[in-house]
Amino acid sequence: MIVVGVDTGGTFTDFVCFDGKEREIFKVLSTPQNPAEAVLEGLGNIGSGEPRDIVHGSTVATNAILERKGAKTALITNEGFEDVIEIGRQNREKIYDLKYKKPKPIIPPRLRFGIRCRVLSTGRIYEDLDLDKLDEIAGRLEKLKVESVAVCFLFSFLNPDHELKTEKMLREKVLHCSLSHRILPEFREYERTATTALNAYVAPVMERYLSHFKNRLRESDTLRIMQSNGGSISTETASKESIRTILSGPAGGVIGAFQVAKLAGFDRIITFDMGGTSTDVSLVNRDVSLAMESKIAGYPVKVPMIDIHTVGAGGGSIAYIDKGGSLKVGPRSAGASPGPVCYGQGGTDITVTDANLFLGRLLPDHFLGGKMKLHKKRLNPFFQDMSKSLKMDPVSLALGILSVANATMEKAIRVISVERGQNPEEFVLVSFGGAGGLHAPFLAKNLSVSKVLVPENPGTLSALGMLMADVIKDYSRTIMVTGRESSFEGICSIFEELENKGYKNILREGVSADSLRFERFLDMRYLGQSHELMVPFEKNYIDVFHECHERIYGYKKPRSEVEIVNVRLRCKGSPEKPVFSADKAKCKTINEGAYIGEFEVFFGEAHPVKTLALDRKKLRFGNRVEGPAIIAEYSSTTVIPPGWICEVDMYKNLVISMA
Repeated sequence: MIVVGVDTGGTFTDFVCFDGKEREIFKVLSTPQNPAEAVLEGLGNIGSGEPRDIVHGSTVATNAILERKGAKTALITNEGFEDVIEIGRQNREKIYDLKYKKPKPIIPPRLRFGIRCRVLSTGRIYEDLDLDKLDEIAGRLEKLKVESVAVCFLFSFLNPDHELKTEKMLREKVLHCSLSHRILPEFREYERTATTALNAYVAPVMERYLSHFKNRLRESDTLRIMQSNGGSISTETASKESIRTILSGPAGGVIGAFQVAKLAGFDRIITFDMGGTSTDVSLVNRDVSLAMESKIAGYPVKVPMIDIHTVGAGGGSIAYIDKGGSLKVGPRSAGASPGPVCYGQGGTDITVTDANLFLGRLLPDHFLGGKMKLHKKRLNPFFQDMSKSLKMDPVSLALGILSVANATMEKAIRVISVERGQNPEEFVLVSFGGAGGLHAPFLAKNLSVSKVLVPENPGTLSALGMLMADVIKDYSRTIMVTGRESSFEGICSIFEELENKGYKNILREGVSADSLRFERFLDMRYLGQSHELMVPFEKNYIDVFHECHERIYGYKKPRSEVEIVNVRLRCKGSPEKPVFSADKAKCKTINEGAYIGEFEVFFGEAHPVKTLALDRKKLRFGNRVEGPAIIAEYSSTTVIPPGWICEVDMYKNLVISMA
């Protein structure tokens, strides 16, 4: 069987194929109007009838939310709680913006319905569901042509009876239902309602996409979808719980970077994924870190996700002059069509890619392995016009564009490191994505990071990460007990219940029982605090919490009572994964065939520097390249600035450091 990783990006859709012996990579231009077209085009080039196991990182759910193109969705909840998703929390997103307006809820007031019923905090039914009212609402939903319904009743995570009865009646009307006790079986009404509503909003869109996609695959093919938590799931699960796929592409990149860096001997890394539209960064301190609560387009999403910070700075990010006369870059992107000016497809907006080409840091005849030529001469009039408006020369403009983009990405890295008590100097910057190698050494210098690791085929690492990901299912349950009331054995019994459920469900995902493993966590806090820390569940779990609290916040209160809010279980199963072989023979001499030539490259405003260009495919373990140099390959280009040294390790990674 051929295993295939597919990552849909804003500019390119990436493919990695592994047939058990060799890996093959390639890219096709994305098709934003229908992402499936690019995926199917690429899959048409893979295999000649062999069965394929496809893992797909999809942007469908993300785009549906960002572009407000989800299904027509209604909300059914307890009477008096219809406006929870609009009231939200009291914290203001932008406290100094006098014109700030909260984003409009994805479910308007006319599509929110309340029913008299109540489950108490003990799980006991106090007032039963009004079935006549529910029947009346179901009829109204049908007349309003509602496609999907979010159902969220108080304390349904303790007793789902009312939600199950609602689902049964709505199913008769052929409506898609998202039940909160399945999507997020935890307390906090606003987050649970908002997450369930978002799932209901995107699930029909994802279902149609996957149905369209699967109908065009071979009968022998299998398809899995990458989740935001770093694991993959079946298409059936992804259709029902689409909210879990929101960061599926970037999650694949973090998994791929972590696995590659670990092989190379680095387990403390900052992942830097710069693509065509955005840059995603994540800090990995010996293990991939998860966020239990994130936001997308202003809406809370309380499902486990890899802790990734995204900024609108990519190769296709557009440079422009704002109303105050300042140079700005992004977040608007030229995308795949028309793309940057140098693509020659009619683009008229200068982008980061154009600036790199203008400065000589991209080789126009070696982009995508020579399969796509860049048009450097087209750039001159565009740079002349903008530089005149800013009263500077074109080279200074190009350098300024890169400086502004770098500042945005540097700030993103500081958010996940410095602002969380971590010193970036203690980490290795792992650079990937189509544009990452052009910027990584400059960011590393600004952050005082001593080493940059660029994996082999960095432009397709996210797709490779999908092949290296486990099948993962997350489970949680709110228990709300104090440390005194709890016991190790009592908590173990709760985990065992979840493990029995997870064992059955994950086997349906197609993994073998032998590969299964479970990871146990607790959400804990000091009694009276309003937010929790997720800590590993061990026999001395209370001591573990105190130590974790001190590490993150700088203090602990060992005499204070603690509270256990949620138990969390991760079920993991390992499918077959690509194997990385190491070169054993070290070679210091660079093969003559690796030299492409010498080019004039600007690293400063004064004058261009003669820079050696090399073909990465022909570099070998032990080769050492002193900057300035450009290392070109099919999926990306890496720049080695003056004063930096690049060495090729046994796994064909480029390890770049200050001379």
